[in-house]
Amino acid sequence: MSELKIRRLNALDADFARQMDALLSWNEASDSAIHQRVLEIIERVRHEGDAALMDYTHRFDRYAVERMDQLELSRDKLEQAWKGLDSQKQQALETAAARIRAYAGHQKTESWSYTEADGTVLGQQVTPLDRVGVYVPGGKAAYPSSVLMNVIPAKVAGVPEIIMVVPTPDGELNELVLAAAFLAGVDRVFRVGGAQAVAALAYGTATVPRVDKIVGPGNIYVATAKKLVFGQCGIDMIAGPSEILVIGDGQTDPDWVAMDLFSQAEHDEDAQAILVSPDAGHLEAVAASMEKLLSGMERKEVIAASLNSRGALIQVRDLNQAIEVANRIAPEHLELSVADPASLSGGIRHAGAIFMGRHTAEALGDYCAGPNHVLPTSGTARFSSPLGVYDFQKRSSLIFCSGPGADVLGKTASVLARGEGLTAHARSAEFRIQHS
Repeated sequence: MSELKIRRLNALDADFARQMDALLSWNEASDSAIHQRVLEIIERVRHEGDAALMDYTHRFDRYAVERMDQLELSRDKLEQAWKGLDSQKQQALETAAARIRAYAGHQKTESWSYTEADGTVLGQQVTPLDRVGVYVPGGKAAYPSSVLMNVIPAKVAGVPEIIMVVPTPDGELNELVLAAAFLAGVDRVFRVGGAQAVAALAYGTATVPRVDKIVGPGNIYVATAKKLVFGQCGIDMIAGPSEILVIGDGQTDPDWVAMDLFSQAEHDEDAQAILVSPDAGHLEAVAASMEKLLSGMERKEVIAASLNSRGALIQVRDLNQAIEVANRIAPEHLELSVADPASLSGGIRHAGAIFMGRHTAEALGDYCAGPNHVLPTSGTARFSSPLGVYDFQKRSSLIFCSGPGADVLGKTASVLARGEGLTAHARSAEFRIQHS
């Protein structure tokens, strides 16, 4: 009996819009019990600081310490993890880091200004954030790529201090994650996780410094905590389940496409993998490939659950309609698995990252292509962008008025201020008006 029961949709059906709404629906909101529990954790960390962190680390991660400094990992420990890697892993991390750094370098914006005829100078001053916190999942999960993707753009932006938090359940350290932290240039690392780590970064404790922005993935408790501390500090985004949408013209090897869909479905049961094509035969060939390849996957149960609950094979009239469907979905990852991807990419308005051509597997973007893998999910690509250097920079407006400039602008400001009934505003501007 088949393990996969992936749904089939046709964009020409009268109720396709309703079917799409059902396919894309996903409730990212935490339930009220989680929300309340996270609030309690945040408030306790705010008031009890390090004592609360040590208690929660003992209770949730089963790792007990007597002093807070035992929860900090030294730079020597990070270097030791790096030196302990075999050369193949070192080279892979170095290659990925160099590519991420090179790409990020193109994103960095600089301060600018221009001078008007009367000597008035207007511009923008760009400065890095002072301190950033990076959350990294820990324990048996190993996400060194997440470390590189979150830390390196901050370093390129010029952030002087980066604080990393990573849970270590049962005291288990992941050497690959620590090595990536060393390579990326993390300044301090604390072995704490969960909502309590987010609270410590947002409000600070006697030991953990308060940060200006928190970035990095985490579970529902971490995501809820990031929502609740937003405003106290910045956050990158609230990430939902991983997504991939493949647009195929029917000529790509079905095994390739099947494995690309698996690559996101294996993240978790809520991940979403969708194939869109005008070629009905190709859709069925990919379905057959998935059936054939599934048994060889280590995470086959997760893949099957994801594809059966949220996956889809969608037939469209032509590639133009495929683009319409893609813009409706606004996917995190979009593969244009077609002969001429450039002819389609210009029509894509909403996507976190666009992978062009048959040879460009989405997995390359996850690790080493260069562009950031922290991407908007759940349709938020309609209004947000991948994590980048710009997320770690602030912009301040610059305004310098010459005497003649203040005279001209003062007259305009006076009229508008009095029109709003703000007399002090008007008179402040009028004092600078030159009277003959």
